[in-house]
Amino acid sequence: MLWSSYFGKILMTLFISMAPVVELRGAIPIATANGLEFRTAVITAVIGNLIPVPFIILFIRRIFGWLRRRGPKWSALVDRLELRAGRRADAVRRCAFWGLALFVAVPLPGTGAWTGALIAAMLRMRMKRAFPSIALGVAGAAAIVAFVTYGAGKLIFGGFSA
Repeated sequence: MLWSSYFGKILMTLFISMAPVVELRGAIPIATANGLEFRTAVITAVIGNLIPVPFIILFIRRIFGWLRRRGPKWSALVDRLELRAGRRADAVRRCAFWGLALFVAVPLPGTGAWTGALIAAMLRMRMKRAFPSIALGVAGAAAIVAFVTYGAGKLIFGGFSA
């Protein structure tokens, strides 16, 4: 099992943080529960969370077009994803860079790097503007999740070491 070695823990944290929905919001607490050191867990989760972002920004519109041509079920899925991102895009559109960063930083369901990258692609934001904004948001989310994970652990369990 990968969780039994130090390298395996890093690899699992990286993979979990790359997954949509879970992202680093789940990766940091899971890494902690499996004994990965604080700084390593946070840095690995941030890197893993950022890996899919450029690919989403650059290719998601083409992928959506390809899926639409595959049939009505795929087209309906794309419609739902675009509608969900579109609803959230209005708030981001007003403040562009900072709006996207803040959106990604809020560690709630439906926010995060994946949805932020989808919104950036739908708004046709350029990579050189969208990626730093999303990276800033991911760093903010990591700080919040790390504080909740490690700070709450210390408050609740007293001698919890990070």
